[in-house]
Amino acid sequence: MTLWTAQDAIKAVNGADSKMSGGDWTANGVSIDSRTVKAGDLFIALKGPNFDGHAYVLAALKNGAAAAIVQSDIKDSGDYHNRLVMVKDTFAALENLGIAGRARSKAKIIAVTGSVGKTGTKEALKLGLSGVGKTHATEGNLNNHLGVPLTLARMPADAEFGVFELGMNHAGEIAPLSKMVRPHAAIITTVEAVHLEFFDSVAEIADEKGAIMAGLEPGGSIILPRDNPWHARLLAAAKTYKVANVISFGTSGDSAARLVSWSLTPDGTQVAAEFDGERITYDMIVSGRHWALNSVAAIAAVRAIGADFHRAAGTLAKLAAPEGRGARKRVTLPGGGAVIVIDESYNASPAAVRVLTDTMAQMHQPVGGTLGGKSGGRLILALGDMLELGNGAAALHAGLSESLQANKIDLVFTAGALMENLHKALPPAKRGGHAADSQTLAPMVAASVHAGDVIAVKGSHSSHMERVVAALLALGTSK
Repeated sequence: MTLWTAQDAIKAVNGADSKMSGGDWTANGVSIDSRTVKAGDLFIALKGPNFDGHAYVLAALKNGAAAAIVQSDIKDSGDYHNRLVMVKDTFAALENLGIAGRARSKAKIIAVTGSVGKTGTKEALKLGLSGVGKTHATEGNLNNHLGVPLTLARMPADAEFGVFELGMNHAGEIAPLSKMVRPHAAIITTVEAVHLEFFDSVAEIADEKGAIMAGLEPGGSIILPRDNPWHARLLAAAKTYKVANVISFGTSGDSAARLVSWSLTPDGTQVAAEFDGERITYDMIVSGRHWALNSVAAIAAVRAIGADFHRAAGTLAKLAAPEGRGARKRVTLPGGGAVIVIDESYNASPAAVRVLTDTMAQMHQPVGGTLGGKSGGRLILALGDMLELGNGAAALHAGLSESLQANKIDLVFTAGALMENLHKALPPAKRGGHAADSQTLAPMVAASVHAGDVIAVKGSHSSHMERVVAALLALGTSK
């Protein structure tokens, strides 16, 4: 299906093709990365302080790109010249193409932000709405000033639903993204002490998350975390932004979208929830209270835009955690028995680590089941440094000790200078080992496990804790 005609794209980006008579191309995709450009893509040559996409324009065209948007001449373009769209600024062109993609769409749009859980919530929305109608959603972590307009530019004109993840690590980033997306409903999953390196307080983080309301369409809905300490501040922000419909989700009795109960099953999590008093139950193949709670927020948003939330809830039975964000693997060992590996290696924060340990504390089933757990072995954590925590980083790492002990985690391995603070704060019996980096830690963790153990791995992305996951998966056959 054609995503952009030459005429529509050029009009959107305010470009000028020097030979339009021979440049009547069509594009079925949009790319800003020459390494992943596909045949039929419209390639946008972005230029930054450390890169210049113009160096790869001809390669992208030779690999099948339909056309390229550029801001400077491309030497030796030859026959490709009539497929070059010249603009003043390719980044502005990307934004304008995204804005045009949103302007032509009749889709109902949901935006998601939050300190923790936004990607999982986005995936729940994507899956749930896909069971109702044609749905377009953020891929991977394309949630910033580049990813959001790119995702908008990729949205098919006939999409019925759109799901957009909005991320930030500095003040002033969320509002422009929200105004670009113009959601009919928005979710704030939670507000926590994340990105404190760039904020003076958690209150400022709450204000930045609340800025997602700046772009809400008239009559739109905001879904707020009722159990969060910053709920009242977010409610006040909703009044400031004059939001028409405020929906709180959580476990509190006055939550319009309420998590009534959740329980781990051999295959995942069973959830009972109420929406304005209407009770529904559904199953998911992901494990934990955080998944249950965020699924309630997702269903509340689906309900707010008038889509079939019963069907969306039923579709969540197929929800699987993305790699690095809670994906669970059962590794059968050569000598018999198995271990369970929980891969949370993509990112980390103090709040997310506590949520993970709360979930692990519920895993008390025999390892013969899908979960594994205490009666078959130990609960083990391998943790890498958590970044962007500012001056209090050392104390925040050490402070995890209390939660780990309360949830009866048996053994904790740590990697990195910041995690050494946790290693020292733990009782000696719980210190599995410490290393300077994940590469050194990986064989230590792999050598320590035995049949029946449940091992969760977590750390900020640059800690590369995926190396520990790889070492554990290499112990046997995984599924």
